Amino acid sequence: MKHPVKSRGFLLLNLPAAWFSGVRIMEVNEKTCQVTVPYKWFTKNPFRSTYFACLSMAAELSTGALAMMHVYKRSPAVSMLIVKMESTYIKKATGVTTFTCEDGYILRETIDKAIATGEGQTLITRSSGINERGESVAEFLFTWSFKVKQ
Repeated sequence: MKHPVKSRGFLLLNLPAAWFSGVRIMEVNEKTCQVTVPYKWFTKNPFRSTYFACLSMAAELSTGALAMMHVYKRSPAVSMLIVKMESTYIKKATGVTTFTCEDGYILRETIDKAIATGEGQTLITRSSGINERGESVAEFLFTWSFKVKQ
């Protein structure tokens, strides 16, 4: 069975706003996820840069795809939810911005702990966005909550 994040059409079916914005998962494995968002007519703001909501979608997906991968087909099932988001914008996003989250292993450990203890767990994940020149554009922190489904 295909993993849901890697399945063709995942974004179109589950996150259509991200798909129409051009957000794309470029790489996902147990540790890392990279997601891109372009600067184009559909993602621009009046200040000639990528609209913050489009940057947020890509950043969130880089953490959420990793979390989904680690809760997929777990027994007992685990629910996941963002409970907080913080962002810092460093430079105008005027081209393709690539967001990378490298928190896959700690996500898995946190989910394992939620299952082992039966208690909800939270984890702050980081997604760093860089432009095509390797310059930092934005940093996002997402606090995820994981709970065993009753």
